Amino acid sequence: MRVKIVERDVMDPLAETGNYKINLNQIPPDFSRLTLLNNTKPGADIILEYLGEILEKKEIIRVNKPAGAPATDHQLKKASEGEIVILALGDCGSCSSWVILDAIRLEKLGIPTISICSDSFSDFAHDLAGAHGAKNLNIICVEHPIAGTSDHEIHEKTMKIMPTLKKTLFID
Repeated sequence: MRVKIVERDVMDPLAETGNYKINLNQIPPDFSRLTLLNNTKPGADIILEYLGEILEKKEIIRVNKPAGAPATDHQLKKASEGEIVILALGDCGSCSSWVILDAIRLEKLGIPTISICSDSFSDFAHDLAGAHGAKNLNIICVEHPIAGTSDHEIHEKTMKIMPTLKKTLFID
């Protein structure tokens, strides 16, 4: 058997990207339009629908995208119709990367974001945001795992993050 070995440069997602800082957008305390950006990871839809129910007085815009890929320009444009975007779910390496990188792209478009990642990927999510100049990106951590758990367990885990989410959104 013959094996061909090819060397390739690999990008380190946590490498220094330069000495710059992204100006993050402030969440408006009186927002009325909220986008829920679902990356279609198992359980993300349950978390976001539950949040939509709790925030029932807001106009909800729903956008779906594949988990292991960046949002398209069309998806970002649709998401930016909201005054704030909540992105979910980062619960593995690639989906956590794209939740954070999509949030940064939205922040650069002037849209404040909240990213939901599992606590197992919290350090990675914060490091990645910092490496891209968004050290203080709003990241809320939900208890891992989400995939493979029952709807009831996901609701319970979502309830645990509600005080942090409400504080971030200026909701009593």
